[in-house]
Amino acid sequence: MSRPLLHAALALSLGAVTLPAAAQAQALVVCTEASPDFLNPQFSSQNTAYDVAAQVYERLTATERGGSQIIPSLAESWTISDDGLAYTFKLRKGVKFHSAKGFTPTRDFNADDVVFSLGRMADPANPFNKVGSGNYQFFNEIVKPSFKSVEKIDDLTVRITLSRPNSPLLSALSVEPMSILSAEYAAAMMKAGTPEQIDFQPVGTGPFSLLSYQKDATIRFKAVPDHWTKAVGNKDRMALVSDLIFVITPDAAVRFAKVRSGECQIARYPNPGDLPAMKADSNLSILQGSIADQSFLAFNERKKPFDDQRVREALAYATNIPAIIDAVYQGTGKAAAAAVPPALWSHDEKLKPRPYDPEKAKALLREAGLPNGFETTLWAIPVVRAYMPNGRRAAELIQADWAKVGVKANIQTFEWGEYLKRGRAGEHEVGMFGYTWDYPDPSQILLSGWTCAGVKSGSNRAGWCNQEASDALDKANTITDQAERAKLYTRFQELFHQDVAGLLFANAQAFTPVRKEVKDYKIHFFGGQPFYGVSVAK
Repeated sequence: MSRPLLHAALALSLGAVTLPAAAQAQALVVCTEASPDFLNPQFSSQNTAYDVAAQVYERLTATERGGSQIIPSLAESWTISDDGLAYTFKLRKGVKFHSAKGFTPTRDFNADDVVFSLGRMADPANPFNKVGSGNYQFFNEIVKPSFKSVEKIDDLTVRITLSRPNSPLLSALSVEPMSILSAEYAAAMMKAGTPEQIDFQPVGTGPFSLLSYQKDATIRFKAVPDHWTKAVGNKDRMALVSDLIFVITPDAAVRFAKVRSGECQIARYPNPGDLPAMKADSNLSILQGSIADQSFLAFNERKKPFDDQRVREALAYATNIPAIIDAVYQGTGKAAAAAVPPALWSHDEKLKPRPYDPEKAKALLREAGLPNGFETTLWAIPVVRAYMPNGRRAAELIQADWAKVGVKANIQTFEWGEYLKRGRAGEHEVGMFGYTWDYPDPSQILLSGWTCAGVKSGSNRAGWCNQEASDALDKANTITDQAERAKLYTRFQELFHQDVAGLLFANAQAFTPVRKEVKDYKIHFFGGQPFYGVSVAK
């Protein structure tokens, strides 16, 4: 099904929703920046999809809300074999799946659902493996290289067996692409001849169920009345409002205006330039904190002249990063040189950004046989992210910088979903991309975005393949000694910097304006932003 038809069909199948006046008082309205690229997070690497999945789905493990500790979720406990190859999970009893149009669950969550969810991604012979996107980027990059099997021991026990140790596995299992889907729902949709429905009309075990989705407009969720957290009294994981509404608002200024007026109660990814006005508004609280992020220009090494390190380095010297930080981040970012951000262990503080030096840039271009420069396209990220507050403005500054050394950059952009799709296909020459870590281990973004294997899968947007760097990441993932792992990540960062694998911008501060009637909202730095545990004062 084409994407426009998909969204139209989904909106119709879930039905438009008008909240009654009584329910509106219990609603939490969040202004978000863009539509999700997928409703099934197994296919995505983007926070827009993760934010939806964080409400609807759950995973075996979780990251504590607003923190970095890995805690039990659908798995109540686990044991790890001495050789680090077998993880045995005891599953939570009495967990209910949501209902959907054409499906009402007849049983509780059990081991079959874990086996189905992981098996779908791992086994090419699984009938659902090619349904939907068929590209399980997170699983393929982070879990699959060490994954051997998943088996049901009994209804409430599963075992994951690895072919080699995978140190951050428990953390990786907490991320939205590892969400647990209903095997019973999948079987029912396969029998009905509509297997793709499981990806378009999500059924999970989360504290909210998805009620309706209108692309580029709204996403509406309903609190699940019998969610397992109520039985155990876990208020932090419980839906505390009856309705949750994402109002998709691409313009950061409009998001801020809506939170000021009360049209929404939380505004995601505001413009840094609005921070003084936010702080001056007595109706708003400003939450702020450091995030683990990576924001960069990807020089597509699969296209000339970007396969030449001298050209990449020339463009690094030609880019006035401090000016970009002043104009775009407006005091909320610090120039980055290391591929691992300061918020994570193994960050290499010895590395320093290349200074702005147009003359050195010209010399490197002459050395590379391009004394008169060249012409290229520069993709500007079309949405506001914490790691890149204003892609268009940053692109304009880069365009002006490069013109001074003879490089003509033509700025292009696309709708966010199209931007991501084309980026995965490697259509860019120079593209603006970024990531935030989904769990507190350096391995995740490095493995998913910067390996030789990632060049083939499309996750390595730069097309950079340094085998020594890839081998260092691979080895670091198989050992448990953190000091030894840190040495390998340090070597990776040195190679990244030496090769100019990407031109890093800044490590950013995240901040969110929240209306004061909202209680216990916490900025969540890893994975999708949860809105359970949040209430609205009457």
